[in-house]
Amino acid sequence: MSAVSRIDIITGMEKFDGLRRTLSRAHVRGMTVMQVLGCGVEKGTKEYEVDENYEMELLPKTMVSVVVETSRVYELVDLIEKELYTGHIGDGKIFVSDLTQVVRVRTGDEDTDAI
Repeated sequence: MSAVSRIDIITGMEKFDGLRRTLSRAHVRGMTVMQVLGCGVEKGTKEYEVDENYEMELLPKTMVSVVVETSRVYELVDLIEKELYTGHIGDGKIFVSDLTQVVRVRTGDEDTDAI
């Protein structure tokens, strides 16, 4: 069984086009894109200091998921970080998960053959 991982990227909607181009140039073969709502440490505010009693507000974000060979994860995470980085709250988050099995339903291909 080949090593396959999923990279989930959550960032602001305005950064999607640059991220898509970066992944395309890196020869990522496919992606799933979802419009989501969420907030991180900023609790949904663009301010740097948030009152502890401030109720969190969910902000619109874009979540991009890609499935790649595990051997490419560090290279791709580095490219993604460079594309998204501004140094400000809201740059995004990257989550990496190991997958135990991937199957292309149409052909029955598995793991790296399925991506």
